[in-house]
Amino acid sequence: MPGVRRVVITGIGVFASPGKETDTFFCNLLSARSAIRRIQQWDPSNLSVQIAAEVPDYTPTDFFPLKRLDLLDRFTQFGLLAAREAVKSSGIEISDEERTRFGVVMGTGMGGAGTFDDTYYNLYAKNETRLHPFTIPKVMHNAVTSQICMEYGAQGPALAVCTACSSAGHAIGEAFHLIKFGMADIMLAGGSDAPITYGMIRSWESVRVLASGNGDPSRACRPFSADREGMVLGEGAAILVLEEWERARRRGAKVYAELAGYGLSSDAGHITQPSVTGPARAIRMALDEAGANPEDVDYINAHGTGTRLNDAVETQVIKEVFKDHARRVAISSTKSMHGHVMGATGAVELAATVMAIERGMIPPTANYTRPDPECDLDYVPNEARQQEVNVAVSNSFAFGGLNAVLLVRRFG
Repeated sequence: MPGVRRVVITGIGVFASPGKETDTFFCNLLSARSAIRRIQQWDPSNLSVQIAAEVPDYTPTDFFPLKRLDLLDRFTQFGLLAAREAVKSSGIEISDEERTRFGVVMGTGMGGAGTFDDTYYNLYAKNETRLHPFTIPKVMHNAVTSQICMEYGAQGPALAVCTACSSAGHAIGEAFHLIKFGMADIMLAGGSDAPITYGMIRSWESVRVLASGNGDPSRACRPFSADREGMVLGEGAAILVLEEWERARRRGAKVYAELAGYGLSSDAGHITQPSVTGPARAIRMALDEAGANPEDVDYINAHGTGTRLNDAVETQVIKEVFKDHARRVAISSTKSMHGHVMGATGAVELAATVMAIERGMIPPTANYTRPDPECDLDYVPNEARQQEVNVAVSNSFAFGGLNAVLLVRRFG
């Protein structure tokens, strides 16, 4: 197709529960070190679910002046911190002439959830009559996109994507196409979410998909294991620098991987129960765009939430698309360690996938205890695996039946 350009990943930033920068994050994943623990931000004693994967020991004033924090919900703070690492790791410098070709696309599922909770608390518990004047700029889902644009002077295409658990996957895919089809040259793309609030935990409790973590919270999330009991909420952000290949080549940039395929689809079925056909279409679309065959894929970072239904259906999806190769491809769910980061999940997991390519190490599915007849593939249980990864897929399947799949490959 005329005008189609290659897109490479030249920077990565992660600020999440297993690590506040990319190297620590990935090393903890390789060590199968779970970040799930009893909630520390507030007292969860009156909840039946009292665990989550929080960013530990986080003090906002260590990173932002107090005056600026008046405008920043926790999810926006995380996004800015991930952006700072991504930009630094890429070494990009943007001239004034390039700013209209430099953009940002961020995904979030919950937006300013912490600000929402504070608002209700102030109104109904403290009986206040006047809210903070910056409540709306903190709550709005595009806050993180706008703040990153302002911090870096990005005047090009800018979007906020909200498709529940697929938000960051869609955000990265849309940014990829903006560069591929000539509307931008460099993009910051990813996701950020901070859903560990009293209201959110209570809301997810009502859906009855959360693991309670009785006993050892760090082992609460057990994707694909026969004794899995549900998912665990996480928080954090991840951002990738996407760059048109010729621009990256001219400046001598380090290339982590090539982003080569993007698939998206709708189940058009049940609001909470996933299908096989919708996710399978998204995977096939990503393979087709990349010009890859199913047997080319070495690693799949699964959606793998740890719920009974999701893991069984995703296993069926992989079998449907990959046929005999399904039993040869390595699959893992890093949610077993960083939890379900809602709208940021696709970015956090793509960062792990890209690092697996760069380092030749596949992160494990932690807490796996025994096989389930319905989940009978290779889930890289409990220990990282040294293996060359040339082509990898990252899956994100959301409530509402909205699916996002990203395909990355070793650049060369």
